[in-house]
Amino acid sequence: MRILFVTNPFRSHLYMQVPLAWALRTAGHEVYVAGPPDVADDIVRTGLAGIAIGESLRLEEMMAQAVPVEDPRGPADPRGQRTGRSVQSDYGWGDPHVEYDDYVSGVRQVFFPDSTTDDLVAFARSWRPDLVIADPTAFPAVVAARAVGAAHARMLFATDRTVQLRQACRPGFDTAGDPLRDWLEPIMRRYGQEFDEAATLGQWTISPMPTWIWQPAGAHYLPMRNVPFNGPSATPRWVFEPPTRRRICITLGISHRDAKIGGAVSAQALFDGVADLDVEVIATLNAQQLDGITDIPDNVRTVDFVPLNALLPTCSAIVHEGGSGGLAAALEAGVPQVIVPNDFKVEKWWGPITMADGLEARGVGVYAANAGRLTADVLRDALKRVLDDPSYAANAARVRTEVQAMPSPSDIVPVLEKLTLEYRAPRP
Repeated sequence: MRILFVTNPFRSHLYMQVPLAWALRTAGHEVYVAGPPDVADDIVRTGLAGIAIGESLRLEEMMAQAVPVEDPRGPADPRGQRTGRSVQSDYGWGDPHVEYDDYVSGVRQVFFPDSTTDDLVAFARSWRPDLVIADPTAFPAVVAARAVGAAHARMLFATDRTVQLRQACRPGFDTAGDPLRDWLEPIMRRYGQEFDEAATLGQWTISPMPTWIWQPAGAHYLPMRNVPFNGPSATPRWVFEPPTRRRICITLGISHRDAKIGGAVSAQALFDGVADLDVEVIATLNAQQLDGITDIPDNVRTVDFVPLNALLPTCSAIVHEGGSGGLAAALEAGVPQVIVPNDFKVEKWWGPITMADGLEARGVGVYAANAGRLTADVLRDALKRVLDDPSYAANAARVRTEVQAMPSPSDIVPVLEKLTLEYRAPRP
């Protein structure tokens, strides 16, 4: 079979797809990854065949202009009390239609302008894939799939925000309108297609999240273990030397390493929170993320990048922003987690909140606070909890075993082959 993956401009989204793409490739299938020119070099470095679609999006410039968005009532806990944290049910708290319209229009303007959609369709018609597997933001992938009669699946990287908002807005589509239909229907008609609900959700959805991380009902989810891919890199030898003290990893992910964004947690706040702890801290932060830092504690070592799947087995805890890669690497290593979701745009609703809640429910981690409300004392208390209470390490080891029992990317290859034959248009 021929399988076309469609990613968006973020490396973290591409890296989520890589293990499955390679599982399909090593099973003998032909695989291409299509994405904006912004990630073309990153695709090449994965060893997969890639194709650039559309024009450069200049993502960093646009992100620098974005501002943090927070519920003006203040974050809430499930009992309605105002805290430094949020709950997923607060998403779109005022009017979900406004949130959905902002989401869809943002994806169209920033990730997939119409020229990129046309370029994607042109490539699909030339290469003729049997299956298109798309990032959940890659809505135009359905146009490319239907243009050649291919099966169409989504591959999540975290919480299914699309389904959550669409379910909340569905009763009002007749009066408030459906922004996704308004975007896709004219394009689909231009290619001789009809808009339907499958165009929004795919024929099935690959979910790399453990079942105890909340997903909204309404989609056909195919579970798959998230095997973390950290990208091409060399591992420094010191990583393999046993630490003399308990080691803590601090990371803010890879999506925003090269752009200064509003709503990200301050590295200084993180450093202040660990300064007086008897631990060794490895902070995987680059020069952009360290810009303006005036005081790095003696117990903190800053490094531009270290593969988490090499570093975390030597760690007693990790502090991160709730990215899917950090979550997966920590679960694989059996390491307790402290999550500090950032407030950039609405990213915390993509998964950090549900991840943090799921980890707390399983006794594997602590949801410290949203980035804008994190203090040194809050972080210090959260770290002391996961370090000093042995149940967190024991639960992390137990959950690691549970996660390893999930179907791997290689395990679901036969399922994808079967589903593709079921949903693909007959071929001559």
